Amino acid sequence: MSAEFDQLKEWITNHTRDMVELETKLTAIPALAPENGGDGEAKKAAMLEEWLIANGIKNIEHYDAPDSRVTGGKRPNFVATINGCKKDYNIWICAHLDVVPVGEKSLWNSDPWTVCEKDGKIYGRGVEDNQQGLCSGVLAALSFVKQHIIPEHTIKLLFMADEEVGSKYGMGYLVENHFELFGENDRILIPDGGDSKGETIEVAEKNIAWFKFHTIGKQSHGSRPDLGRNAKLAAADLALRINDLENFFNKKDDKFDPPYSTFQPTMQLSNVEGINMIPGDDVFCADCRINPNYTLDEVRKEVRARCDAVEAKYGVKIEISEAQAAESKATAEDAPVVKELAQAIEAVHGIKAKTVGIGGGTVAAELRNMGRDAVVWSTLEDTCHQPNEYAVIENIAKDALTIAYMASN
Repeated sequence: MSAEFDQLKEWITNHTRDMVELETKLTAIPALAPENGGDGEAKKAAMLEEWLIANGIKNIEHYDAPDSRVTGGKRPNFVATINGCKKDYNIWICAHLDVVPVGEKSLWNSDPWTVCEKDGKIYGRGVEDNQQGLCSGVLAALSFVKQHIIPEHTIKLLFMADEEVGSKYGMGYLVENHFELFGENDRILIPDGGDSKGETIEVAEKNIAWFKFHTIGKQSHGSRPDLGRNAKLAAADLALRINDLENFFNKKDDKFDPPYSTFQPTMQLSNVEGINMIPGDDVFCADCRINPNYTLDEVRKEVRARCDAVEAKYGVKIEISEAQAAESKATAEDAPVVKELAQAIEAVHGIKAKTVGIGGGTVAAELRNMGRDAVVWSTLEDTCHQPNEYAVIENIAKDALTIAYMASN
């Protein structure tokens, strides 16, 4: 490695504690979407922008999305740029500002909105998802800025809104309205998923469909099912038929874990209030994660056919709606961003990286569907959305080193 990179490495090592300070400030400002009972990310974004400017990262541009539901009427998306020597491509580090709700507060061992440090870890809502990746990008950028070292390639730090509830006001808005930001040759890294060793580079995602099934029958007394049409019974049959789609769309893809498509009945809404009542109305949902060798239209067709069969058997009507639906193209395993990230991981940490697919959805899908190669990678414990969410402080520095290596070569 070069003497310059050794200088960057020393600076990152000596200033990792600064990121604990930044994590503390970020966590203290809950950034919840309106769907989760919050007022968006504006206050958190304003604090972060002020902090970046005070620390020498001053080239900042906003691409805010209008949203009348929040104070100020907009959701923040902004880009901080650290110009590089070459103009061939940019290196993007894309992190989201919003977090999920606390959940059951009694399950937390400390205040979720106050960072607690113990045994090399920091605890709090959002410290890992996605503030760890955010801070790794910031730390890598600062290692250049603070030492007046110009990176070989321009670094773009993107701070987005709305990832936790669909990205309509975040990456979705940027792709639709400001797609020119992302160059065809840019290396786009999204530090919002990974493993505890930092060896997996996510290049593909399963297609996602969240179905809601509303079964309409006829209510009657529990002793006279012959006078009703049991919506619960029909829905139970349908739930099994939806789950059986795992046997129908059964091609496997070993990039994913599990390697097969999953069709799982999940949330159940309440129906009648008494045991002695035949339900005339029933609503349940299913979370379906489908290997990308099947299209969502193929799935929709088969789902409708199975609903039709249940309707005919029980004399009910079934309405289908979709709470979420997303298809994602894959990033090629030999794409430059994949190869260069793998080289950086091996050079800096001596780890042989491998490419994988995941069942969850990330903002990488928005970019891939528009023809931009993107990867999801970071070194994390995967405690996101859990009580007592934590981030390993050492991982912030580890990933910052990897990013700095990519930008300096």
